[in-house]
Amino acid sequence: MRVEGSYSVYPVRAIIVMGVGGCGKTTIGTRLAHLLGDAPFIDADALHSVECVEKMATGHPLTDSDRWPWLGRVREEIEKEANKLVKNQDIPAAETRKIIDEHSHQPSLRYLYVVCACSSLKRSYRELLSRSDPDISADAQTTHDTVFLHVNVNKQELARRLAVRPDHFFGLPMLDSQLETLEPPDATREAAIVVQGNNSVDDVVKDAYYKVTHYITKNSL
Repeated sequence: MRVEGSYSVYPVRAIIVMGVGGCGKTTIGTRLAHLLGDAPFIDADALHSVECVEKMATGHPLTDSDRWPWLGRVREEIEKEANKLVKNQDIPAAETRKIIDEHSHQPSLRYLYVVCACSSLKRSYRELLSRSDPDISADAQTTHDTVFLHVNVNKQELARRLAVRPDHFFGLPMLDSQLETLEPPDATREAAIVVQGNNSVDDVVKDAYYKVTHYITKNSL
């Protein structure tokens, strides 16, 4: 299902819901994916290695050497889902720039979406997630662009949330480490949107949906 109101030279847009643990990435991401035409949803936490999950469960923060392989797996999953959408719509990747939208009369498409919940704390991580993987296929490099949706929540609220979800491997002792690691996206340099996650889930999702469907990047027309 295509979502009305947003345009690009790419048929698929990947929305990566980012932020520190406890900000609501999975909750917001799943609901946003539903609103965006039941878009595929990827939970990056499910792609961590067993070793990394055990490390975080014991209160030890991940290092860059832990995260790079994981981020590569996340990027690969996004590309696979984007390619599936294009194939299911019978849109050859080589033709995506030639399709003329009836309203704008520009070579653009209403988006199909892939939504992913992934912390994406550093700009270098986001750069990796935004790049196409040359090992996947040539088509994978032209099917989608990427926009980051940062769910911004204050430390007090994050601590409160983490204290009441003891079943998750990411616990309260990890919060300070993630806040220190976080490099908030700069919308003047990155394709990024910010929503205030201290609000109710309904309000955050509503705000996120509006901003996502009205967002124009340098790749958009």
